[in-house]
Amino acid sequence: MSTAREDLLAAGLAVFDRDGFEGATVAEIRSRARASNGSFFHFFTSKKQLAGTLFLEILQTYHAAIITAVNDTHGAGEGVARLIRAHLDWVVTFRREARFLFEISRSEWSEEVRGAQRTENSRLTDGIERWRAPLLARGELLPMSATLFFSQIIGPAQIFCRAYLSGRHHGDPREQVETLIACAIRAVVAPGAPERAGGTS
Repeated sequence: MSTAREDLLAAGLAVFDRDGFEGATVAEIRSRARASNGSFFHFFTSKKQLAGTLFLEILQTYHAAIITAVNDTHGAGEGVARLIRAHLDWVVTFRREARFLFEISRSEWSEEVRGAQRTENSRLTDGIERWRAPLLARGELLPMSATLFFSQIIGPAQIFCRAYLSGRHHGDPREQVETLIACAIRAVVAPGAPERAGGTS
């Protein structure tokens, strides 16, 4: 059974998705959550704080899906493919959450949220690096920074995802997955790298 706080966050997501951040009102969020004014302000000081809290919770969910896609049994090419599939699957499965995360969120939210976001981003980097570092050390992945690596993997896929989330393109972005994987492998995987970690075929 959901809690009042969870109901408010779910209502906020629905209202932000429909009306955007600027168009959303506390009154509409309360109405959808069937929550009193006092209940709303017990959990959140403002619409912006609710949105920031929602952003961080969705970001954690997204990062968990990405981090758990790879482990030390996955070789360079296989890992790249799994990361791209995880990203596309999450966006399509959680379209409303993805739209909020990638299309609706605002940079002007409080420094507290931005600090927590940096912490979450560091956790994502650490999670991927646990898989990437041994492959990098063995020369199976091309040398580049963690930021550049992630941009090569997720950046092109994200172009399709943003078009899908904004409604500019109605096709499932997963239709492009094989081409996206092939391009990413050419960009980051060393020629001749074994299919699986440790050099096993």
